[in-house]
Amino acid sequence: MDIRQLRCLVEIVDSGTFTDAAIELGISQAAVSRNLLALERELGVRLLHRTSRSLTPTTAGVRVLARARHILAEIDELVTEATSGHTRLRVGHAWSAFGSRTREFQRQWAAEHPGVELQLIRTNTATGGLAEGLCDLAVVRSQLEVRRFGHVLLTQERRYGVLPADDPLARKRALTLDQLRDRTLVIDRRTGSTTVDLWPADARPKIELTHDVDDWLAAISSGRCVGVTPQATTTQYRRDGVVYRPLRDAPPVDVHLIWHREDPHPATQAAVDLLIALYRESSTPSR
Repeated sequence: MDIRQLRCLVEIVDSGTFTDAAIELGISQAAVSRNLLALERELGVRLLHRTSRSLTPTTAGVRVLARARHILAEIDELVTEATSGHTRLRVGHAWSAFGSRTREFQRQWAAEHPGVELQLIRTNTATGGLAEGLCDLAVVRSQLEVRRFGHVLLTQERRYGVLPADDPLARKRALTLDQLRDRTLVIDRRTGSTTVDLWPADARPKIELTHDVDDWLAAISSGRCVGVTPQATTTQYRRDGVVYRPLRDAPPVDVHLIWHREDPHPATQAAVDLLIALYRESSTPSR
């Protein structure tokens, strides 16, 4: 069995005649007939009822036709994926993309590279979807060993404490880690940048685990948890019932852009250059 046989079956049914199918496929009518007969021999079943006036699928033909359409669609999608590298750039992130610079990155990219569609993809994996093949570049803030990828340090972001709006600490303009140690800390071990190692071994908060930013925010707004997060989250996820306060004594978070070292997307360097420029030009301090 090969793809040509499946395409002939689908086109015969869609066109209604062998002659029209041959025209659509750009082959001879005899070739269309041979492909159909070969497919029927391979499967051991008859696929079409043929009369002088009509062609209709048999019961087996209906089942094979449905599967053939699915297989051909998958193949077409595979071809598109393989050939669209120069016309689409997918940038993955787990939570906050580029924070307050996200919109400007999208706008400037569209203006400077109109032939390369930019897609931002949020996926909750440690590599922002890069290792899973979901993107071409990824921005990561987690404790990832970035040296196995091509990478660049974009910036370091200040950490913020995240509190329910009615928490007594929310009245303060800034916080310390020690003020949070008696609370329950909600963290994402897979993609988050926060660990209990921020606190001394004898003064660590209790933890609650989550795997999604919306669940993380819900746990905080409910009043049962607090959080710690990089600055980008404060601009990407403003939420009623949740407040962000800078942490005076917490180390900053490294923000890396990563890509496959051996097979980078053709637009990788252009994206790196634009992002570095945006972070340099931003009037908002990042740490």
